[in-house]
Amino acid sequence: MRIVAELPHPEFKITIMSMNGKFIIKLEQGSLEQIYKIPEMDLTDGVNSVFELLDEAFLKTVAARFIEMRKDFKESYYRYNY
Repeated sequence: MRIVAELPHPEFKITIMSMNGKFIIKLEQGSLEQIYKIPEMDLTDGVNSVFELLDEAFLKTVAARFIEMRKDFKESYYRYNY
């Protein structure tokens, strides 16, 4: 697996990797991460197409999903500990 790009974002870390004919988009926020895999052959302009996929609307849903993930994990953690 090789890192193709790292993109700045104020809320989370975005890393784009390439492995086995797929682009892997990894978004991290603290101890949580979301990963998306896209076959390279599905994209017409290589990694530039990946950049286009990471538009404002998509990143907004990623941020909302991180909030939900954190909430779900906290609820589970508290059930476990109490």
